[in-house]
Formats: sequence, C-alpha cells, structure tokens
Amino acid sequence: MNEYVVGVDMGSTSIKLLVATRDGRQVLVASRRSPWTNLDHGRTEMPAGRAIDTVRELAAEADAALAEDGPYRIRALGVSGMAEAGVLLDAAGRPAAPIMAWFDPRGAEEIARTPEAFRAEFLGRTGLPVGPLASIAKILHLRDGGVDLAGRTFLNVPEYVVHALGGPRVAEYSLVSRTGLLDQDDSTPWAAAFDVLGTSEELLGERVGAGTALGILTDAGMPEPFRGAVLTVAGHDHLVSAVAVGATHSGQLYDSMGTAEALVRVLDETLPFEARERLALAGINTVRHVLPGKYVLLAGTKSGLLMRRVLQLLGITDAAGRAEIDDRVMALPVRGTLADGGISVDGARNDDGVLKIVANSDGLSPAELFAAALLHGNDMCAELMAVMDREVPAPTSTVLTGGWSSMASVVRARELILPEVTVATHDEGTAYGASLFAAFAAETSTDFDNVAAAYLAGHSDHIHHSKGRS
Repeated sequence: MNEYVVGVDMGSTSIKLLVATRDGRQVLVASRRSPWTNLDHGRTEMPAGRAIDTVRELAAEADAALAEDGPYRIRALGVSGMAEAGVLLDAAGRPAAPIMAWFDPRGAEEIARTPEAFRAEFLGRTGLPVGPLASIAKILHLRDGGVDLAGRTFLNVPEYVVHALGGPRVAEYSLVSRTGLLDQDDSTPWAAAFDVLGTSEELLGERVGAGTALGILTDAGMPEPFRGAVLTVAGHDHLVSAVAVGATHSGQLYDSMGTAEALVRVLDETLPFEARERLALAGINTVRHVLPGKYVLLAGTKSGLLMRRVLQLLGITDAAGRAEIDDRVMALPVRGTLADGGISVDGARNDDGVLKIVANSDGLSPAELFAAALLHGNDMCAELMAVMDREVPAPTSTVLTGGWSSMASVVRARELILPEVTVATHDEGTAYGASLFAAFAAETSTDFDNVAAAYLAGHSDHIHHSKGRS
C-alpha cells in the first residue's frame, strides 16, 4: 500500500493541499481560491466552516487522483498558513464570527482605545507594532461588538483546521507570537493583554511547537484513506516555506513574495526589550520561529497585494496575462523610461494597503505602471532592511520565493536592493514545508534538522541561482 504525507497551506490568495511521499517527493497539488467575501472599507472575511469545506474538497480531489494508483493511506497531515486571522470558539466548537483576513482593518479603533501604558509596553513586550494586524485587535473588535470572551478559545486559522479535523485546541508558538498575547522574553502569556481583554489566558490553547504530533484525523468529511493520519500544526506560512528551501541561517535573508511580502531574518535568541521596541516602531516583528529555540525578525509589506491590484486595473487576471506584462516590463530599463515623478505608486506599507497611483507624465503604459509598482516595493523593502541592519549584522545572501518570484521583472527589481539573490522555484513552498513537518510528526523520534537536511539534499533541483538580469 502506498503511504503519503500531506501539507496544507491556508493562504491569503489560495488554499493548497500537497501530497508527497514520506521521503519528500511531491506527488500532486490541489488548489482552490481562498473563499473570502469582500466588504466595504477594506473588510474581508470568510465563514470558518467554508474554510474547512475547502480543505475537504481538496482532499476529495487528491483522493480521486491517488486512488488511480491503487490503495493508499495518508500517514500524516500538517497545516500551515496565514497568521493573525483566526476564530473564537465556544465550548461546543461554534465560531463566534467569520474569519477576518489578516489585512482586514477592523480592530484599529479598539486597540487605539486601550490604556496608554499598555500600548507603550506592547511594542517591546510582544515584539509587534500596535495596530489592527495583531490578533488582539480583532478580538477586541469582536468583544466590543458583543461577543462574550468567557469560555472561548482563540485559534489561528492553521490551528483551527487541525482542530476541526480531529486535533485538540493548541497555540503553536510561531502563530501565537503574532497575536499580541505572548511575552517574547519567555514565550508565556502576557498577563496585561488578558487584563485588557477582560479574560484569562485560557483564551489560548496549550502552547506547542511546530511539528508536534496532535492526535489523529477523525473528520468524517475527509476521504477514508486520510482518516487516522497524524495531525500537526506546521506554523506560520512564511517561516515554514523558509525552512522548506533551507533558509534557516542568520546570514540569510528570506524574501517571500505572496499577497504579503515578508522579509525574514533568523535569530539564535530573542532580542532585548529595547531592541524589540525600536523594531516594532518601524513595523518589524521580533517573534518565535517554527524551529525550536529560534526567533525571527519578520518585516512585511503589502507589495504583493498592490501588484495584484495594479494587474487587475490593467485587466490582467491569469497566468498568460502576467507572462505578457512580465515580458513588456523586461523590455524596459529596470527603472522604466519616464522621468522621475512621471508615474508613482504608493500604499505598500504594512499599515496601509490602499493602492494610490499618481500619473504626471505622458508616455504611460501598463509596463511603466507595473515597473513603478515594483520600484515602490523596493523602496519599502530597503527602508525595512536598513532598520534591521542597525540591530543585527546585515545579511550576505537572499533566498527569494513566492508566487511573484516567478516573474523575471520582479526578480530583476529586487536584485537592485537585495544581496546575492537565489530564487527558490518550488511552486508551493509553504504546502511542501507543511508536508515536511507532517513527516516529522509521524516519526517524532527523528531529529527535525536531519529530516530537513536529507530532504533538501535530495531536492536541490527546486533552487536555482539568479542570472543577474538587468
């Protein structure tokens, strides 16, 4: 009987389910658009049950394909995905509200009304900026909207999926680090945050590390060969994909370009309170890694979101259209042909996300507009890199990955500001990384670093070095 492991990526743009052999060979990927509903004023949400139904649909698609090769079973299933988005469950497992997207602005007013002393300590204590991204802001929004927090548990989306499939309610460190509820000095619940919420630390599940075996899959909506699989939470998507391509060392910069562009730097230990405070003021997080005992600097922009919206304005919504605009941008000089200020794009800061275009020249074209969006993303990345470099040694190399990295124009633009760019070409790094954590959970006696090293040694064809396009 064939045996496989599965990685699920609960992504902002799409939800993916990847099947791999236990030694890391990818077998298939099934994908669906993430079932968001777009509301006014930038609000975006999805019903929690719809998220689980999407995973079941993907599993059914994978089951039909796998069954063609004879009997099989899924040995383990790991779930990674977006942080900051989640659900509040009551004792019976009922969600209090739909999942609000991590970029949804709800919660900004509520966290701004918290006591000044709390907001002043928040930066250095949690390693996060004060704003609507941290989960505590959205929990405050729900509480102030009438949701009683007593007896409820907050689960990030990957944690919720694992729970819905049969696992317990847990808080994986890299995900719970993004909630604003954890003290980064010792990774324990921060009492002041629960005081502000008016509840206890029982709002969080038991803290666990990525790859911890969390029981077995029992959900009747999943195909029969999936049932009995070991479940695990793989952790925050950017960090999981970084591990999958081997970007695990402090001298590397990992740039993951999806809806969000995440710049990740590995730390061997957390930084002092004052350093975390300085970084958070600049919008940079100092939080837990998915790797045991490791921390990360994680800086984010919304450059991918803006690029997607630029393409939508241009009527480009498919791969063929993206390939055509990519060719047109590559036919231009990397900085375009217009005079400075001829066209500009703004809005990629992590606390923004509103696409703003200023056209102050003739000679405009779709290619010039997309090139301007790329250069704006460069500016945002360079600002964040400069802040990080004041706190830790500058990186000497970069691993670039994510959906946007498949475009030559995107790679060429980032090469202007990033050191020694290597492009990881695996299409589904997060889902693939989640399958790696699933394999670890199934064989908990195996050291994770050895599993990862063996996998990477056999799959170096997923990485290629940039040719220095210009």
